[in-house]
Amino acid sequence: MVASSKIKMAIVCRADLNCRKGKWIAQGSHGASQWLIDKINNRSYFNKVEQQWLAEGTTKICLQATDEAHLMQIYQAAEDAGLRVYLVEDEGLTEFNGVLTKTCLAIGPDLKDRIDPITKDLKLF
Repeated sequence: MVASSKIKMAIVCRADLNCRKGKWIAQGSHGASQWLIDKINNRSYFNKVEQQWLAEGTTKICLQATDEAHLMQIYQAAEDAGLRVYLVEDEGLTEFNGVLTKTCLAIGPDLKDRIDPITKDLKLF
């Protein structure tokens, strides 16, 4: 069994968007919950790392991307590393003036050793 402190999900939010705190919480929640929604929709089983993450606290860390280009760079790096990554796009109904906006992404859950190479230089959000 892996130490639970070695499993996490990273939530990466764009720092250039001027949002209410509640909006950020909602956007990060969309990213975090998308992993579970995908598991349910695909009728997938949880692997051992995911089972342990669920059983031991679902550790998450919130980090910053400077802008949309940086967010997409992180997305591509996570995807290239074979990590699960979920991009959140807000429809702009309450903020962003009706414009579809990439707000954040969620990476994992997975081992820190797999996520940290992608996120190690990002600031906490």
